[in-house]
Amino acid sequence: MAASASKPPVPPLPLMRGLDGSKNFLQKYSDVKRAINRAGKIPMDPRNVEAGDVLISIAEDGDRLSRREAVLRSDSVGPVLAAHGRYRYSAIGQRPDFNWPQGRRLAVYVGLNLEHFAFGDGLGAELCPGGPHPDVLNYAWRDYGNRVGVWRLIELFDELKLPLSVLANSSIYHYCPEVMEAFRTRGDEIVGHGRTNSERQGVLAPDEERQLIAEATDVIARAEGRPPRGWLGPWISQSQVTPDLLAEAGYEYLLDWCMDDQPVWFSTRNGGRILSVPYPQELNDIPSIVGRKDSGEQFAAMITETFEEMLAQSKRQSLVMGIALHPYLVGQPHRLRPLRRALQTILARRDEIWITTAGGIAAFSRALPDGIVPT
Repeated sequence: MAASASKPPVPPLPLMRGLDGSKNFLQKYSDVKRAINRAGKIPMDPRNVEAGDVLISIAEDGDRLSRREAVLRSDSVGPVLAAHGRYRYSAIGQRPDFNWPQGRRLAVYVGLNLEHFAFGDGLGAELCPGGPHPDVLNYAWRDYGNRVGVWRLIELFDELKLPLSVLANSSIYHYCPEVMEAFRTRGDEIVGHGRTNSERQGVLAPDEERQLIAEATDVIARAEGRPPRGWLGPWISQSQVTPDLLAEAGYEYLLDWCMDDQPVWFSTRNGGRILSVPYPQELNDIPSIVGRKDSGEQFAAMITETFEEMLAQSKRQSLVMGIALHPYLVGQPHRLRPLRRALQTILARRDEIWITTAGGIAAFSRALPDGIVPT
């Protein structure tokens, strides 16, 4: 917060760096307090904060100090919150303006999750509380999505001439290659989505997580002739180093973070960066239908209400609206019909919006001049 008129501003001092590079920037208050006592001053950097703000630079590996910053907005040194250090705060109404292609202001994409699950082991969404493994009820319900639901959705997307970002577990290529062939024929974008949604990547050690990313990427690259440009973690699961590992593996964007309606640059180690493309958790059938027990009609209403509101909001800022779907949920007949109506409502305004993919949004955003996309 800014200093009050009665309180003189804190003079700018050199930025304190590397208080404890081994803690993955989960800096504890006691560490910061001891460091400040040793230095006899509160570290400030006038380039990044106003007088009265406390800026602590926290490194994960000790090799990316310039991009690992945690800001505590306080007039005194109190408890210091752990910070991810990937991006700074940016109010959406205070950013440079830009347009999407053809002067459009609202970009709309559909992310279709294709997921395969282990039988009798691991994670999986539930239609109803399952019993001990093997949980046949919920396993078979999810498998309906790959055997029936996905084909009903392909018919719908063909009917609507709607491009897709297909977020695919790499094990899908082995389990039901016909499904991936159908999306390849349609020309849809393929996005990395781990090996299987029976596991989370965020709980793995860095080397194990690196291997998971490499395995999933290799399967897609061999099948599609090129590696995917984007990634969504199984169960939106990330470790402290996931963005770094993705950038180092050649990925251009990630989809796990839902904190904005515009793309945001994430800083990564060694001075790198990776783009975050908005991915929805509200317009997502898992939190809606599985989590909140919304009906298909309620989920479809959320889609149309969000579209109409964001179309109006986009007069002020260019925005991204994503819709996240799973075949075992919206591929069910009673949910497919209201979904069709919602998508028809959006596509009736096709001439006013940019119907695209997550990869299309990423490619356009990466080409914008520096300073347009927030960091």
